[in-house]
This record gives sequence, structure tokens and C-alpha cells, in this order.
Amino acid sequence: MALEGQRQALETMVPRLQQVIRQTKARIFQGDTRSEGKIVSVFEPSTEVIRKGKASKPTEFGKMVKLQEAGNQIIIDYEVYARRPSDSDLLTPAIDTHQAKLGRAPRLVAADAGFHSAKNEKMAKARGVKRVCIPNRSTKSGEGKREQKKRWFRHGQRWRTGCEGRISVSKRRHGLNRCRYRGDDGMKRWVGLGVIADNLINIGQAIAKQPVC
Repeated sequence: MALEGQRQALETMVPRLQQVIRQTKARIFQGDTRSEGKIVSVFEPSTEVIRKGKASKPTEFGKMVKLQEAGNQIIIDYEVYARRPSDSDLLTPAIDTHQAKLGRAPRLVAADAGFHSAKNEKMAKARGVKRVCIPNRSTKSGEGKREQKKRWFRHGQRWRTGCEGRISVSKRRHGLNRCRYRGDDGMKRWVGLGVIADNLINIGQAIAKQPVC
């Protein structure tokens, strides 16, 4: 049985290795760095090249994961994307998910500038969001710039920065910086277990802060 499993694994691996060789030749001899169906990991062929413009890590490898946080640092939704979507496409489903799980639209929505668009801002307000705290880096409107300097906007952005810290904590405390399972299903399971573990800690802390009757 072990030999049969090894044979099947080898049969699966050979086409990947052949493709890696082809794309390596194209990159070296033809200067083609954008080959179709590019494989960056023989063992995890669905791994993507992720560029976020960070000075310390200009290029990362893996899958894009969304963690959606509500009050008390509780993660109410997560998703591992098969293909990295545009940030601006994620706001509407995030608000819908919040409303479906908590029974009402969020009072405030905070995200980074990548989620901004006039369409998203209009959509959020139409769904009952009172304050949309998403920076518009390209605005030339004096009113828009003044709005982004108001106390509630700055407070919302500080809360968003705290959410970024939640991602960092999840990586350090629950091992989400590297998936130990194989395959796309394994990745989803690993992230899900990390989210459950983090929520158990934060729910416990929130309960402990409640006054004793």
C-alpha cells in the first residue's frame, strides 16, 4: 500500500516538475516571467505570488485570507480565497455577512484604502452603515479631506489598525503564518482552527470583563 501511494504521488509530481522546468526555461532564456499557470511550489501548486508593496516583504507566497472582526476582537467570518480578489470587491459581502450573523448592519465599517470606492461608500450607507471609515487617498475634495480628519474617522482607523494587529497575533499565537496541512482543504481547516482558538480566548476575556451580578 505504501509503495502504491508513493507511485501515485510521483505520477502527480512529474507533470508539475515538467511545468516548472518549462517556465524556468522561459524565464531564463526568453525573459518571460508571466507564464500561464505558473507553479511556485511543487508540493502546493495552488500557491500564489502575493505582492503588497511592503518594503520588508515585497513578495510573499501563499493564499489570501480574510479575517472579519466585530466588537471585542471577535472574528465573525474568515475565508481562504482560491484566487486573490480585489479588496474593493470584498466590502459588500462583508457587510452582508455581518448583517446575516448579527442581525443588523454594523454602525461603523473600517478598512484600508484598498477597499475604497464611491460605489462601496454609497452601498454601505444604503445598507444602514452610519459611518464609513475607509480612506480615499485620491480625493481632492476639501470636504472629503476634512471628513477624514474628524475624530470619529481617526478613531475608526485606529480600530482598523488594531484589527491588523489581530492578524499578527493570530500568526504568532496560532501558527497562521504557515499552514501545516496539505492542499486547499487543509489550508481552510488550519485557518478555521486558528480562528476558533483565537475566538475562544477573546470571548473568555470579554466574559471576564462583565460585571458580576
